[in-house]
Amino acid sequence: MSSQSIRKALTIREMPASERPRERLKHLGAQALTTAELLAIVLGTGSGRRSTLDVGQAILSSAGGSLRRVASQPVAALTALDGVGTARALAVHAALELGRRAATEGRDEGAPVRSPRDVYALFAPRLEDLPVEEFHVAVLDSQHRLERDVTVTRGILNSSLVHPREVFREAIAERAAAIILVHNHPSGDPAPSADDRTVTEQLAAAGRLLDIPVHDHVIVGRGRYMSFAEAGLL
Repeated sequence: MSSQSIRKALTIREMPASERPRERLKHLGAQALTTAELLAIVLGTGSGRRSTLDVGQAILSSAGGSLRRVASQPVAALTALDGVGTARALAVHAALELGRRAATEGRDEGAPVRSPRDVYALFAPRLEDLPVEEFHVAVLDSQHRLERDVTVTRGILNSSLVHPREVFREAIAERAAAIILVHNHPSGDPAPSADDRTVTEQLAAAGRLLDIPVHDHVIVGRGRYMSFAEAGLL
């Protein structure tokens, strides 16, 4: 048996203290740990003959080494792995969601939203890996700052589901100076569909009637975005 196989067979408790993930995190900081070691800490104790490091590595391998893919998988996909029960799968999903939310706080809350890239930076951490479409309305104040983020629909986007009444209700209540429409494409391709164009035209027309301009409609893809304003479609 190779030394590598022997090391894999060791439980966390059998490892030298300096090599245990929790001890390494305590003394070196989270940045010093591998992704598998961080997952091992989230998973907690081992399972049977498998250490938490083995289980963490198995989770990564099942998603091609991508945490984004892990986050986009249903809980059942994780529980199908040896050593990952429901509680562990839920813990992993909760940890990844915390990471997403932390990323959305990276922007100064008082900073104005001036460009499609600003919109993408605000919404991509939450939207780009979702398995279904979500339609959001970013309500802006007179200084172009985000006053409120309103989720209008979750599911397949079409003109019958995104009604101007639902979109502008909160904007009117907040006395919005303007709004920006945002939704994601689970395929990762932000190119607008026919329904995207129809919805945008309807809502822009309603905004003109209500004197609440629609400044943009940003479609979030995987690692990229499409802006109706930048493309001259608004």
